[in-house]
Amino acid sequence: MAETAASRTGTVSRKTNETTVSVSVNLDGTGKSKISTGVGFFDHMLDQLSRHSLIDMEIETKGDLHIDDHHTVEDTGIAIGQAIAKALGDRRGIARYASIDLAMDETMTKAAVDLSGRPFLAWNVAFSAPKIGTFDTELVREFFQALAQNAGITLHILNHYGANNHHIAETCFKAVARALRTATEIDPRQAGRVPSTKGTLV
Repeated sequence: MAETAASRTGTVSRKTNETTVSVSVNLDGTGKSKISTGVGFFDHMLDQLSRHSLIDMEIETKGDLHIDDHHTVEDTGIAIGQAIAKALGDRRGIARYASIDLAMDETMTKAAVDLSGRPFLAWNVAFSAPKIGTFDTELVREFFQALAQNAGITLHILNHYGANNHHIAETCFKAVARALRTATEIDPRQAGRVPSTKGTLV
C-alpha cells in the first residue's frame, strides 16, 4: 500500500489586548480562501496571496480598528507566518528558493524568497501617497515584515517601477505569492532531504 503523504497544514490562534486572530493554511491547496479582517483592501490583498500561491487560507481577525489598521495587519501577518512555519515543519524536500518578476499593467515588482528558517526582509518599495483609499500604504511593509519574521523566510521585495499605488501593493502580494508557490513545493529530486548542506533549516 502506498504511503500517505504527511499533511502540510498549520493552524494558529493568537489573542492579545489588541486583536484576536485565527489562521489555518494548507500548503498543498488550490488557492481557496475565506478571509475576514475588517479591512477591505487588506482582505483583497490576502485573497491574492492565497489565490496565486495556491495555499488555502482561512483567516479571521477582529482588531482595534477604532484606533487604526496597524495592529490588525501586523498581527494577521504574524499568525499567517506562524501557520506557514508549522505547515513547513522541518522543510524536508521543499524547493526552498524562488524568485519572480511580476507584471501588472504599468507596474513590475520582484519577489525572491529563501525558506531558510532565517527571517529577513529586504524592502525596496516606495509609494507616492500615504494611503490607498483608507488603507495606510506603510502597512504593506509591516505585513511582510511580520510574515517573514514568523515564517522564517528570507524575503526580498523590489518594485522596479509603477505609477498606481494599488498596483504597486498588489504586485507585492502577487509576486510573493508566486514565489511562495514555487519555494514551498515538494521537489521530487530532493528525495525527502532537507535542502541544505547543514542538514537542517530550523
